[in-house]
Amino acid sequence: MRLIANQTIDMTEPLWRYFKTERIVNFLETGNLYFSSARQFQDPFEGAVAVLPPGFPVDPRYTELNGDDRAFEQLRRLTKISCWHRASYESDAMWQLYAEDWKGVAIRTTLERIIAAVKPFRLKPEYAQEELWGGNVTYVDLLKRRLNLSMMERFWYKHMAFSWEREFRLAVSVRMAEEFGVAVPELGVFIEFDLDVLVDRIYLGPSLVESDIEAVRAAAAHRGFGDRVRVSSLLGSPRYS
Repeated sequence: MRLIANQTIDMTEPLWRYFKTERIVNFLETGNLYFSSARQFQDPFEGAVAVLPPGFPVDPRYTELNGDDRAFEQLRRLTKISCWHRASYESDAMWQLYAEDWKGVAIRTTLERIIAAVKPFRLKPEYAQEELWGGNVTYVDLLKRRLNLSMMERFWYKHMAFSWEREFRLAVSVRMAEEFGVAVPELGVFIEFDLDVLVDRIYLGPSLVESDIEAVRAAAAHRGFGDRVRVSSLLGSPRYS
């Protein structure tokens, strides 16, 4: 794995990924993690080097994409990303946003585990291995600053309004593969991981229904790490005296 911009990263910092139940069960059964195309994200500033204030007049000379803009738009299609949350503890906000209002499941890991667990990714077995990139996202006030970065580095810089995400990103670019005539999926790709190495803990969401709890526990047990399953701390009993 190549760390973006030669970052110095705490290899043991906890990283969290929050899943909807059907996706975590599929992941536990197959070991294949979905990496979305950068075009699939809702963030309208994905890859932006600056943000104009609301109501700022648009210069008519910039209404059409130039060569660099078109090239980056293609790179967004050809860059496949997996987003993780950096935190020492589970997050109520993440449960609500990414796990169907507390009904999902979270996996806790570290970058050390990710590097050891990820398996070589090829678009087809006979093709060359694609390089995996990783790094912490840096949050910048794009209303005040214009970034001067390589196109690939842009995916690890985001507008300050998203700093609450505390994101760690994994990404693979299949641009070179397409340039050599390889058919590239329009949306995401699946990358395989050794789950026994990757998974430190599995946390059951506080509103998970019993049938889903049983499905997750069964999938984890089948993998041989049923003892790593925990319930969310949000299911604890509050005391007021």
